[in-house]
Amino acid sequence: MTMMAVVVMTVMAVVMVMSMALIVIMVVVMTVVVMIVIVGGHAHSAPGTGKSGFNSSPPAPPAPAGRRLRAARGRSMRDPMSPDPQPLDPVALAQALIRRPSVTPADAGALDVLQQALESIGFTCRRLPFGEIDNLYARRGTSGPNLCFAGHTDVVPVGDAAAWSRGPFDGDVAEGVLFGRGAVDMKGAIAAFVAAAAAAPANQGSLSLLITGDEEGVAEDGTGKMVELLRAEGERIDHCVLGEPTSSATLGDQLKIGRRGSLNAWITVDGVQGHVAYPRQAANPIPPLIRLLDRLQAHVLDEGYPRFPASNLEVTTIDVGNPATNVIPAQARARLNIRFNPAHDGAGLIDWLKAECAAEDAAFYGKVSLTTKLTGNAFITEPGPFVEVCAGAVEDVLGRRPELSTTGGISDARFIRTLCPVVELGLVNATMHAVDECVPLEHIHSLTAVYGRLIERYFAAFKA
Repeated sequence: MTMMAVVVMTVMAVVMVMSMALIVIMVVVMTVVVMIVIVGGHAHSAPGTGKSGFNSSPPAPPAPAGRRLRAARGRSMRDPMSPDPQPLDPVALAQALIRRPSVTPADAGALDVLQQALESIGFTCRRLPFGEIDNLYARRGTSGPNLCFAGHTDVVPVGDAAAWSRGPFDGDVAEGVLFGRGAVDMKGAIAAFVAAAAAAPANQGSLSLLITGDEEGVAEDGTGKMVELLRAEGERIDHCVLGEPTSSATLGDQLKIGRRGSLNAWITVDGVQGHVAYPRQAANPIPPLIRLLDRLQAHVLDEGYPRFPASNLEVTTIDVGNPATNVIPAQARARLNIRFNPAHDGAGLIDWLKAECAAEDAAFYGKVSLTTKLTGNAFITEPGPFVEVCAGAVEDVLGRRPELSTTGGISDARFIRTLCPVVELGLVNATMHAVDECVPLEHIHSLTAVYGRLIERYFAAFKA
């Protein structure tokens, strides 16, 4: 082979190698460009957010009734094992929640807003729908102890919307005050706890939230059913703080450690209708009803119970519905409510009412019947280490020692107390359920600080 041939072959080999290298470089460049376009497209097509920073897209369709538990979709933005806290604005979250008109039984996307906030700080969320009600259980951490915050995103109707100075679902802030249905009861408290959880280290025990959409209504598909389900699954919750607006005059002046029980009763007396001029041909149901109610009202249930006032029975309505002046009616009805302390339980009170009705029935020609509904039994979380953690947190942040109280109506604590010790601590209740329901921004931030201090004290007092 001549020298010239060798040179030509060498040059051709070099050219081929350089061509292959150029092709590889072009392929790499094209791949990078495609990836940039794809990523950029996804970024522009992501759901929008409102001013609050929380998802403002329309709420997803409600889950089918009776659906099984489902794990929340999507990955959390924060490593759940990371000890580094992340800030979260409680006012912005409260506004986002208020802007979802979640009047019972509607959710209107309120739980979606909450779930988005919780997942962003490392919580795993599960939606627990029962009937037409959606509920949520969220947890961050797998070890004990598990401190739970409970609450509800449903709200009562606004009444006359024209009477409000601002839109009841606008979430407006004016002169340092947040207005809107649910600001006090209890979306403000939910936002405060989420913000406190965001600022808390994630490497100590577990934090959880038990949030229902059925507290202001009949409360049949909410907290009670979630508690039953979690118990059946073996989920352990060690202690719970319910964020109901328990403060009376000033923030943190009361800590609810118990509630009275509530029993409703309907009494129906069926007689025989007739002419008032011929009473022997009729059986007037009104006199036996009056005698029975008088006897029930005169009975002293008790003189009180430690930390509880005396139990009381109140007649709430008496109905005959007789427009005529010369007719003895065929039926008379009454409804009553008993608020009772731990000296009684619902079953014992129902037995007493049955005995009294039976005695009147035996003395009357007609019929006396009774229907009852026990809303909840009385309970108390006795003062001890957990109550001290909560009361101490209030004192540390606000400089006042809360009164340990059992006053007020019933709450979802009646369900939770069957699972673990529970107390109630929340905002001032002066405007709850009222026109222009509102809360000072200072109270939301202060409650966030109280909850944060409560979390800190809790994991110092209760260790795995």
